[in-house]
Amino acid sequence: TQSTWVTPERLHMTYARFTVAYWCLLAFALLPIACAGLAKWGTMTTPASRGGYDNNNPRAWLARQTDWRARANAAQANTFEALPFFFAAVIIAHQLQASQVRLDVFAFVFVVLRIAYVMMYVADMAKTRSVIWFSALLVNIGILFLGYR
Repeated sequence: TQSTWVTPERLHMTYARFTVAYWCLLAFALLPIACAGLAKWGTMTTPASRGGYDNNNPRAWLARQTDWRARANAAQANTFEALPFFFAAVIIAHQLQASQVRLDVFAFVFVVLRIAYVMMYVADMAKTRSVIWFSALLVNIGILFLGYR
């Protein structure tokens, strides 16, 4: 007789799809690391004794930086601060069964805005940076409420 526990229905597996919004979570999670790399750019080959990157005391080295390196480090800190709200908003929107297309678009726009924010921060364009920061915040709030009914 044929085994009853192996059926075509049991062999069929359903895999969860990694949405664009979830890919945006990954991209945004990597953005602070990119900011840190930018702050350290070009200093890895210079000895720490001559002002190069000090891997033994990286936070103190970053604290001594000025100009665009200091701003890249500040952008890193601000990006880390924005992570929890973005992650929560995307996850909540998924749980509330928000329109996937809208969620994907909003998440993508948020990440693009935050990349632009980092660029404006490093370029010392404070007013533009602040407008972009506020725009990204509004998009993030929008993400949170996408699934609201």
